Amino acid sequence: MSTHHEDDDLAPTQTAGYKPGEKKSLQEYQTLDAQDESLNKWKESLGLKGAVAGPTDDPRRVVVEYIALEVQDRDDVKIDLSTPDAIEKAKSTPFTIKEGVEYRMKVKFRVQHDVVSGLKYLQVVKRKGVRVDKTEEMIGSYGPAAEPYEKKFQLEEAPSGMLARGHYDARSKFVDDDGVVHVEWNWSFDIKKDW
Repeated sequence: MSTHHEDDDLAPTQTAGYKPGEKKSLQEYQTLDAQDESLNKWKESLGLKGAVAGPTDDPRRVVVEYIALEVQDRDDVKIDLSTPDAIEKAKSTPFTIKEGVEYRMKVKFRVQHDVVSGLKYLQVVKRKGVRVDKTEEMIGSYGPAAEPYEKKFQLEEAPSGMLARGHYDARSKFVDDDGVVHVEWNWSFDIKKDW
């Protein structure tokens, strides 16, 4: 019989030589040197003024409500990621992007229970099995809050031309400085001549 704790299997691997900042609990952050003005401002930026109790029935620290494509003069194209069922549905629901259009990705998410440090969004896009694009976007460090946060990414332009049109598969994840993957999912889209 194995004596190691079963949670060890889920421990994130660390990059050799990389040491994330010292992990502190929410309580420790709130009681860090109360006289330090710059520290207080930083704590406020993380939303640590008043502790918000996380829901007891949801252990997730980061809940991504949705990721969306924001295009001028159009409704956002949203991918619901708030529940495991929604993530499953995202896999089988491709959406269309008009070639050459300017768009911006944005994410709406909640942080609960504890501070999340250095949250990043990673995305790899493939076409016919060949990687055509990789995105890494720093989201930042956030404290638990009742209201969701929204982060907008850089403006991008969809590829255009006959060769760009077609079906693309993507894999995305949200991961933090501690190597914890909070959400990971597959999705796909089609670049077409028009919406």
